[in-house]
Amino acid sequence: MNKITTEHAPAAIGPYSQAYSANGFLFTSGQLGLDPSTGAAGCTIEEQAEQSCKNIGAILTAAGVTFDHVVKTTCFLADMNDFAAFNAVYARYFTGNPARSCVAVRTLPKGMLCEIEAIAAL
Repeated sequence: MNKITTEHAPAAIGPYSQAYSANGFLFTSGQLGLDPSTGAAGCTIEEQAEQSCKNIGAILTAAGVTFDHVVKTTCFLADMNDFAAFNAVYARYFTGNPARSCVAVRTLPKGMLCEIEAIAAL
């Protein structure tokens, strides 16, 4: 197992890692739409989804893979009414259409609107 870290994605806000590689796969922690350099978040689902995708991309890059290597994502939305707007952003990054689950949750850390985690083949 190898821990994957990058300063181009937000540092963990709890007792966990940004990602781990193991047995030919990369497992990312959920990525909120926080800018890694400022800790700030956009106000809209589109802004937060965009940054969440960028954060996933930074972790993928640190592991030496791309969005094309992602085989599964799990997406969390604070409001399922944001599903279409979230999908519009998500589709620009995850062009290989990996398997996905998308669920609405009661709340997300820091009052965020979305969070994305990914599993990629190495």
